[in-house]
Amino acid sequence: MAAPQAKADTLGPRLAALPAAPTKGWTAAARADALARLTAMGLPGRRDEYWRYTRPDSLNAPEAEKAAIFKNEEAPLFDAVDRLKIVFVDGVFSEAESDPLDVAGIKIERLAVAQGADIHWAQSVYGALEAAGQTPVLRPFAALNTAMATDGVLIHATGKAHRPVSLIYRHESETSDAVLHHVVKLDAGAELTVLENGPAAARFNKVMEVDIAEGARFHHIRAQGRDHERRAVTHIFARVAAEATFKSFTLTVNGRLTRNECVIDMVGDDAVAHVAGACMGDGDFHHDDTVFVTHGALNGESRQVFKKVLRNGATGVFQGKILVQPGAQKTDGYQISQSLLLDDDSQFLAKPELEIYADDVACSHGSTSGAIDETALYYLRSRGVPKKDAVDLLVMSFMAEALDEVEDESLREEIAERLRGWLVRRR
Repeated sequence: MAAPQAKADTLGPRLAALPAAPTKGWTAAARADALARLTAMGLPGRRDEYWRYTRPDSLNAPEAEKAAIFKNEEAPLFDAVDRLKIVFVDGVFSEAESDPLDVAGIKIERLAVAQGADIHWAQSVYGALEAAGQTPVLRPFAALNTAMATDGVLIHATGKAHRPVSLIYRHESETSDAVLHHVVKLDAGAELTVLENGPAAARFNKVMEVDIAEGARFHHIRAQGRDHERRAVTHIFARVAAEATFKSFTLTVNGRLTRNECVIDMVGDDAVAHVAGACMGDGDFHHDDTVFVTHGALNGESRQVFKKVLRNGATGVFQGKILVQPGAQKTDGYQISQSLLLDDDSQFLAKPELEIYADDVACSHGSTSGAIDETALYYLRSRGVPKKDAVDLLVMSFMAEALDEVEDESLREEIAERLRGWLVRRR
């Protein structure tokens, strides 16, 4: 079925403004398939159910709107971590700033280099998880990414990686429009941590496909950069096999428009999937977390934990779903989305969902939105804590459940310190 004419009219100029996609090599078939799917569905509009809270206009436009570059005097996040650094500047790989792509236990290649080959290990993953994630909810920007991505990294973990892989995204052009696609594959029993940080570009479209084999463990921690005028739409598609673990945490403190989608398919027994986020927004700020977790096997455990602190008219969105397939008995699914509104002008829009076709499960969801607890604030002030410090303490306490999803204690404390700094700067 063809897309409505209005969507088709939007798609043409958007595609024409991007560099031509490769037509040869092992990615060609997946790219052609993605382009055909994208042509059929078109780019999203406000009438689409999963875009009712977030205007996609600036993401649909042929050219990226200008985004001023933020002059950050802080040390880069994760700077103290012993990691393998891979740097992209406005979506372009920087060999001079990156470490050699060589670390024990993993193989790393650039998509732009490897895609010219006839066959590749990533062929079974590239575009496949994204295509599967288009049902039952269409995700046009992910299909656009698969069809048109210019670069990215292909990471194959065969054992336990002794250092995290750190993807660093720098923004230097006010009109940059970056499209990156990453593929991560973990063999049985492998373990890998991927760190991401930086604003990336004026407009950023990223897909990460993660295929986790039996007993493997994948940890993902990202911080989306401080450049306030940036816009981004990101996607994670994960397939989690038996006794495997997927954990992802995202920190967002700036950005005019951010849409983070996470689609997790738990296909093996005793699989674990946690996805969490901590977000602080001020003023002209719109942040959307859209999550879809499918339990398709026995004894699966999933967690969705999202906390947003909003002020000065900022908007937060959460759309989360747990789908329990027939036969996925003993499922343990938990979902919580909460916002703390520091004024009367901000808003939080939530759409939590459960869809369950098994009868022996423990699934729950909750969503709340409210102001600072005046009783707790009074208690702190009555004991000599200045009001601004008391508010900050309560905000950090509110964020604690999301931060607890970061297993590494040193990384968790570094993230908390950045959040405290954000609060102090905006007093």
